[in-house]
Amino acid sequence: MSPYLDLTDYAAIVNKMAIKSNETGLEVRVIMPRFGIINERRHRLHEVVRLSGINIVIDGDDYPLIIKVASLPNARLQVYFLDNEDYFKRKTVFADENEKFYDDNAARMVFFCKGALETVKKFGWPPDIIHCSGWMTSLVPLYLKTAYKKEPVFANTKTVFSLTPNTFKEKLGATFLKKAAISNLVKEKDLEPFKEGTNSAISKGAAKYSDAVILGSEKSDKKIVDELKTEKGKIIVPYRKDNEDLADYLQLYNQLLGK
Repeated sequence: MSPYLDLTDYAAIVNKMAIKSNETGLEVRVIMPRFGIINERRHRLHEVVRLSGINIVIDGDDYPLIIKVASLPNARLQVYFLDNEDYFKRKTVFADENEKFYDDNAARMVFFCKGALETVKKFGWPPDIIHCSGWMTSLVPLYLKTAYKKEPVFANTKTVFSLTPNTFKEKLGATFLKKAAISNLVKEKDLEPFKEGTNSAISKGAAKYSDAVILGSEKSDKKIVDELKTEKGKIIVPYRKDNEDLADYLQLYNQLLGK
């Protein structure tokens, strides 16, 4: 999300949509990873002690979750950053200085997705809509339909996934599905759409488990889009190049809210 991290053009849209939604009366909170390249002093991040202290279990190991917060510039809107010494302190995002894709990117995604949902539980704030942007969020729609489906705070939550172009060509590794199962809370058959571990596969899985999908680019994976069109009840918002006011997004939110 701009201005904290601008890896793709969609970072600016996330910023604009959060502000616009907030201005229309929706209560918006943003959660993102605290990658090491995000300057804490410049963006005035500080730890939220009352929320920190959660441990996230991945494949039997405990990882402490540190939660930091900042106010989005020019907006009355809180942005929460999920941090962990093992996963997010490094000074590059998804690949090292030699452009080698990190071996633990799958675990980092699992940590973030589970950590985001645990953070919302800690808020005690039932979200009507969770809008997932970027491949790091891809497991959230699945978890809401499986491991977290009985959590009262998510009882009425709808999920939206923004389908954007693939940003990596690697695979997430042989242990990805085992880690994604989060202590066997998610069944093997539920992870079937994700099993190839490619950027396309995890986007397909996220889209499958979401209530609505926004095509965030004219270069969105056509194969995934065609498959989604065959799913009964799936709401698909087409890409519109001239959608500067993001009216389609707000219309979708209102539709999901029953307005």
